Amino acid sequence: MTRILIVNPNTTASMTATIATAARAVAADGTEIVAVTSSMGPASIEGFYDEAFAVPGLIEALLKTPDADAGIIACFDDTGLDAARSAARYPVVGICEAALVTAGQIARRIGIVTTLPRSIVPLEELVRRYGFADRAAVTACDVAVLDLEKPGSGAREKLQAEIARALEKGADAVVLGCAGMADLAHALSVQFGVPVVDGVAAAVKQAEALAALKLTTSRRGAYASPVAKRYSGLLEGFAPVSED
Repeated sequence: MTRILIVNPNTTASMTATIATAARAVAADGTEIVAVTSSMGPASIEGFYDEAFAVPGLIEALLKTPDADAGIIACFDDTGLDAARSAARYPVVGICEAALVTAGQIARRIGIVTTLPRSIVPLEELVRRYGFADRAAVTACDVAVLDLEKPGSGAREKLQAEIARALEKGADAVVLGCAGMADLAHALSVQFGVPVVDGVAAAVKQAEALAALKLTTSRRGAYASPVAKRYSGLLEGFAPVSED
C-alpha cells in the first residue's frame, strides 16, 4: 500500500474534496489518497501575500502525517514547496512542476490557464525556474478561485474562452493553472481535442513513481534538514529540533 498525502494549503474544505476526487480517479490500485485541508491561512491563494500566510498551515499538515510515502502540495503556485521538501521525511511534489513535466512530454508549446491576472507573474517565475520559459505561456481567465465552485459565476465559460485563445496563439496542450480546476481536465480535453493536463492528477502519478522507486528528498545542500534554533511568537511551535 502506497500512502500519498495531499495538502490543500488553503482553508476551503470543499476544494479539498474536489482535489481528492480527481486524485483518486487516477491513483493506482493499492494507493491510498489522504487529502487534508490546511488548518490556518487564507481561504484561497491568489498572489504572493496569500502564499506567504499559507505556508505554516502546509508545514503543519506535513509534519502531522510523518508516515506518508509521498506528499503533494495542491496549489498551482507550488506554495511552500522548498520549505516542505526540507521539512517532510518523504518526497513532496508540487502540482505546477508535475503538470509542466507531464505536458512537456506530450507537447512542445504549452498554454497555462490560471485564475486571476495577479497570478500570472508568480507562475511565470515558476515556469522559468522549471526550465519551460521558451515553451509555456501563462494567461488568466479572470476568475477568482472561490468562484470556480460558485453556481452562476460563469467561471467555466470564461475558462473555456481562455483555453480557446491559448490554442489560437499556438498552444499544443493546455495546463489548468489551479487545483480547483482538477475535475474539469477530461471534459475540456474532449471538448478542445488537445491534451488538457491537471496538475493534481500528474502529481499523483509522479508521487507514486517516487514511492515505488523508494526515492526521497536529498538531505545534502539546499534541502538539508532545518537547523535547530528557537522560533518566537506565533511560530514558536514550528522551531526545528535536532535530529540527533
